[in-house]
Amino acid sequence: MHMPGLHNATQRQREIMRRADVLAARFSERAQVNDVASIFPHENYRAMHDSGYLRLALPTDHGGEGADVFDMVLAQEILGRGDASTALVVGMMLSLLGRVIDARAWPDAVLADICGTLAREGGTINNCVTEAELGSISRGGLPSMTAERADGGWRVTGRKIFVTGAPVLRFLATAVVLPPSETAPRGELVSAIVEGGSTGLSIDDTWSGALGLRGCGNQAVNYDGVFVPDARIVERIAVGAPRRAQGISGWNLPLAAVYLGIGQAACDAAAHYANNRVPPALGKPIATAPHIQQWIGEMDVTLRAARTVLHDAARAWVTGDVPKDFGASIAAAKYLCTNAACTVTETALRVAGGFSMTRALPLERYFRDARGGLFQPPQDDLALGMIGRAALEAEKARAVG
Repeated sequence: MHMPGLHNATQRQREIMRRADVLAARFSERAQVNDVASIFPHENYRAMHDSGYLRLALPTDHGGEGADVFDMVLAQEILGRGDASTALVVGMMLSLLGRVIDARAWPDAVLADICGTLAREGGTINNCVTEAELGSISRGGLPSMTAERADGGWRVTGRKIFVTGAPVLRFLATAVVLPPSETAPRGELVSAIVEGGSTGLSIDDTWSGALGLRGCGNQAVNYDGVFVPDARIVERIAVGAPRRAQGISGWNLPLAAVYLGIGQAACDAAAHYANNRVPPALGKPIATAPHIQQWIGEMDVTLRAARTVLHDAARAWVTGDVPKDFGASIAAAKYLCTNAACTVTETALRVAGGFSMTRALPLERYFRDARGGLFQPPQDDLALGMIGRAALEAEKARAVG
């Protein structure tokens, strides 16, 4: 598989990229079948655990390899080219755990327990926050999920939707509102770390036949008095107090890389088709036609531009060279990567013509999968607003200076 960025990667990054490439090649062989039948690929997660891929970004003192944001951006683009649904689930885990580790948002003992279990036993972890009446959590609002006091902890009841990776989650970091108390008269918004397979936990298949990313297990999860120990109630915020700003962790960048991977897969597939499609009337590959060359060129330059912004942001996060408005850089990378994927996958359909509409080529799957990025935070309007405010503030500062 063609791996952009390999030429200037470190030896360690090369090894990580090759590990991702081996997995991507295996996953791509069954991705089309899984898409058609809406199959959740459990075997992919066993393979990633066995290869150590799921342990890459876990801390070394908890059984991981300590890979950083840039390492995982490189790896996730490659994995996304092989099976975007699987790479998306991994990206969700990275986004959550990376932020928690960097911000020391959970007690050390809890983090050690969670990371150690994932390293030993496999599986993933994800935030479970969205509810049918809540809308996008990134736009504010409180979940309706409730909790009742129990001996040694809490029992939580409610339903979450769009829980990506639900069938393989070892832990579900679930947004819950605790009842009012002396220190929090209006209650507390918390993250309750629920163990997968707990009594009272069930999954509804609400994702089969979805438009795209059919293998990501984006299911609904029901909680019927599920017990959560006190120690696993973390990130408490009194209702009414300021919340943590959204979208400011560099660990969101490996998610953007997944969509860049979809775009690159589409570009590669379109180029392969163009080089090998020889219509009798033309007598030579359609790749010789100027308009095909232009389309491939447009696809390639769109991906190059998005990748440059993504890599620059990832490197800055790793080195710590981040300005106050770095959230705008993360938003820009996400916006460019997801929209590049949408643009490139559409152009790829034009290259292949009518065959692109059939399952003989993976292009129609890439086209559908790319659209998923439009609905993940920060959505385009929020991202552009964040970028615009940063640009306006920068101009104001220059004028004053």
